[in-house]
Amino acid sequence: MISVIVPAYNAEKTIKDCLNGLLRQNYPKNKYEVIVVDDGSTDDTRKILKSFRRVKLVEQEHKGPAAARNLGVKHAKGNIVLFTDSDCVPDKNWIKHMIEPFKDKTIVGVSGTYKTLNKEKPIARFAGYEIEERHKKLKKEIDFIGTFSAGYRKNVFVRFGGFDESFTMPAGEDPELSFKINKAGLKMAFQSKAFVYTYHPDSLREFLRKKFWRSYWRVLLYKKYPRKIFRHSYTPKSVFLGTALTGLTVLLLFFGVLKIIPLFIGLISFILVFSLTLPLTFKIMKKDVQVGLLSPIIIILRDFFSGLGIVFGLIFLLIKK
Repeated sequence: MISVIVPAYNAEKTIKDCLNGLLRQNYPKNKYEVIVVDDGSTDDTRKILKSFRRVKLVEQEHKGPAAARNLGVKHAKGNIVLFTDSDCVPDKNWIKHMIEPFKDKTIVGVSGTYKTLNKEKPIARFAGYEIEERHKKLKKEIDFIGTFSAGYRKNVFVRFGGFDESFTMPAGEDPELSFKINKAGLKMAFQSKAFVYTYHPDSLREFLRKKFWRSYWRVLLYKKYPRKIFRHSYTPKSVFLGTALTGLTVLLLFFGVLKIIPLFIGLISFILVFSLTLPLTFKIMKKDVQVGLLSPIIIILRDFFSGLGIVFGLIFLLIKK
């Protein structure tokens, strides 16, 4: 038996498509179950969920997706638990491909990949291209599983305590569990054939907000696993370099405007920042000229807001002490 678990919070706009995708899987209906954990929704999510007879509905007060997924596992009958998000629509072969790597008894976790639903929006297409390039570089064995398309052996998931519920936003609980399992020497795999369609942020504001909070929570994550800052399979080292250099450039330009230092120092630093955007920009340009032209400014803003998230995360840790 396979158990598919979906956390849902105010997901009335997307949950129906998600469940229709799960219930139309090219996999025997009697060999998998779908569990949706309503995380204290205040819209019509629960009403929609109750209209799906094949879906097991579990409810909790609003505690975040980590707690919702953990609760779903407690109600799961399967020996393999799969996770996706309420704004994702799994491909019809998603379950079949997600469980393939588990034929190897040494594999305890599996990650799938994304495809973009809202392709009419340039920002959403950029987010999709960025993830696509990262996933191209993933090897078969990984140390980072995202919950948009994730699978674990249930006994291993339970043994390691599931997702850390102190992560109340969807921004760090999934790599935290991955890092914990990897640290114990257990194997996880990337399955490029298992994909879900998803809605990426379709406005620059929402995209940057997401990057800010993801970086904020990553500070708390890397405090627990400092060796993983520059040593995990998902984030390229160039992203860390770009974030650091972008923050430095902003400071140099600010000091230059104030005439504390020569302005040209900041301008030279900006040229270096711009040059770091070019490898990804050229790759995107080959697929999509419009998004390629926008990519340098999106990447620079992405790195700036990621840096802000890191700064605020560090401030939080200092205050907490």
